[in-house]
Amino acid sequence: MNIGSPARRRIGTAVAVLATAGLSATALVLSSGVAGAASTLGAAAAQSGRYFGAAISTSHLGEAAYVNTWGAEFNGVTPENEMKWDTVEPNRNQFNFGPGDQIASQGKSRGMKIRGHTLVWYQQLAPWVGGLDASNLRSAMLNHISQVAGHWKGQVIAWDVVNEAFEENGTRRQATFQQKLGDGYIEDAFRAARTADPNAKLCYNDYNTDGVNAKSTGIYNMVRDFKSRGVPIDCVGFQSHLSSNSNLGSYQANLQRFADLGVDVQITELDIGGSGSAQANEYRQVTQACMAVSRCTGITVWGVTDKYSWRSGDTPLLFDGNYGKKQAYTAVLDALNAGQNPGGGGTGPVRAVAANRCLDVPGSSTTAGTQVQVWDCGSGANQQWTRTAAGELTVYSGDTKRCLDTAGSGTSAGTAAVIAACTGGTTQKWTATGNGTLTNGQSGMCLDVSGAATANGSKVIIWTCHGGTNQQWTLPSS
Repeated sequence: MNIGSPARRRIGTAVAVLATAGLSATALVLSSGVAGAASTLGAAAAQSGRYFGAAISTSHLGEAAYVNTWGAEFNGVTPENEMKWDTVEPNRNQFNFGPGDQIASQGKSRGMKIRGHTLVWYQQLAPWVGGLDASNLRSAMLNHISQVAGHWKGQVIAWDVVNEAFEENGTRRQATFQQKLGDGYIEDAFRAARTADPNAKLCYNDYNTDGVNAKSTGIYNMVRDFKSRGVPIDCVGFQSHLSSNSNLGSYQANLQRFADLGVDVQITELDIGGSGSAQANEYRQVTQACMAVSRCTGITVWGVTDKYSWRSGDTPLLFDGNYGKKQAYTAVLDALNAGQNPGGGGTGPVRAVAANRCLDVPGSSTTAGTQVQVWDCGSGANQQWTRTAAGELTVYSGDTKRCLDTAGSGTSAGTAAVIAACTGGTTQKWTATGNGTLTNGQSGMCLDVSGAATANGSKVIIWTCHGGTNQQWTLPSS
C-alpha cells in the first residue's frame, strides 16, 4: 500500500451472488448494547482470538488524538511505509530501521500484534534497485529479506512477503522482479523469509482479490501449488480497498476457499469509500465474512482517521476527521461482538450471524451433511440455554426440552433470536437426547433465518462444519 502513489488508487471489487457466500443482509446480529459486549474494536476482536488493527504513520505520532485513538481502539498495527524498501534500505546494504522501530516499539508497549509490510514489492523501491542485473537483483532481494525480517524477528506476527505480484487477468505482473528473475522469485522470497524469521506467518498480499475472479484465482492456484510442494506460505492478505456499492457476493466464499487450502486469511488494508448506512453495511458484511471463516485471523483498516487516509476524499475509515465514531464503527463493533466465540459459563442468547458461525451440540455427530432443525417456540419468558466454558451449548440442568424463542426479539434484520426453554404446548417441543443431539418433538412454527419467515413448515437447518473436536454446527447459505 502506497499512500502517495496514484497507481495505488484502485478500488477493490468483488463479484458473484451474496447468497453464495452465505452472507445475508438479514443475518441475525448482536447489538453491542447487550451485557458482556466489548466496547472497543480491539477488545471485541480479541474475544474470538483475532486482532483488529490500523495502519499507522510516524508522521502523525505527535498528534495526541491520533495516538490516543489508536491505543484505545486497536489491538494490532501495520506500519504504513516505515518497513518498505525505500525507507529501510535506501542505499544498498545500508539499513534504516528507526521509523519502523518507532511504530513497533509503541505497538509492543500496548500489547498489540504487529504486521510487517512489505518485503518485496515492485513499488517504493529504492532507486538503486532498478539498475541491477538479474544476478545482483536476486542477491539484493535475498539479502534485503534476511536483514529486514531478521531485524524484526520475533516481533511481528506476519510478514507481507510479496506484495501485488499479479495482474487483473491472473497472470504475473511484468514488473522489476518478474521481468528479471521470472516466476521463481516469489518462491525464493518465501523461503528466505522463513529462514530469517521462522515463527512469523508468511503472507502473500494483493488488491482487487475480494471476490472469486481471475486475479484471485491466479493467486489461489499459486498458493495451492506452493502448499503441494512445501513452499512456506502461511497466509494470504486481502487488501479490500472498497466502495460502499461494491458487490461482496463471493467475498466470504473467496476467503473460505483460500482457508480450505490450509492457509490463514487476513484482511490487511481495509477501507471503504462512502458514508452513512451504505458504508456501514459494507463494513458490517466484510467483518461478518471474516468472523464466519475460522482461519480469518484479523482485520486491519488502512488508517485511523479520514483526514489522513490516502483516500481522504472518499471518507473511507471508521473515524471522521475529528476522530468521531461513524456509523461504520458501530457496524464493525457489533459484528465483532456478535461473532465472538462464547467463552466462560453462564446463560444467554445465541445469535446466528452468517454461514460458518457454529452452534455446538455436545456429543452429537460431526459427519458432514447431518443436521438439526431449530423451530420457533412462540412466546415464552424462560430462556435457559447454558453456555459452557468450552463454548458449547448444553441443556439446562433438569430440563430436557429446548426451543427457539423469538418473543421480544423480532424477526427483522439486525435482531437476535434466543434459544430458550420450552414452556409447554403441543407445538413447542424440542427434545435434547441423552447424547446431546436435538430431535424434533412435534411440528410447529419455525424461524427461517435468511428471510426471517415464520410460516408453518419452513425451517432453518443447522449443518455440520468440517469436523473438529467441539462438534461445530453451522447455518447453510439457503
